[in-house]
Amino acid sequence: FSDPFLNRRRASDFIQGDTRLRGITQERMRERSKAHYEHQRELCEDYYPCEMYAYRHGYPAAYKHYFGGRRRTK
Repeated sequence: FSDPFLNRRRASDFIQGDTRLRGITQERMRERSKAHYEHQRELCEDYYPCEMYAYRHGYPAAYKHYFGGRRRTK
């Protein structure tokens, strides 16, 4: 008859944490701490005309051209 209980060291050998979930959590933490210009650049990269404008004039100018300045109201 074997003992149904394992010590902690032995239990850790075959039960591993989900590294995928840990990676997702760490990525979300990094997203929260991104600089303002990084958010602007990502927004510009997601919008194709802005990205093409950025290739010629740079991301700050492209963001300002497409998203800066005037306020859009619904």
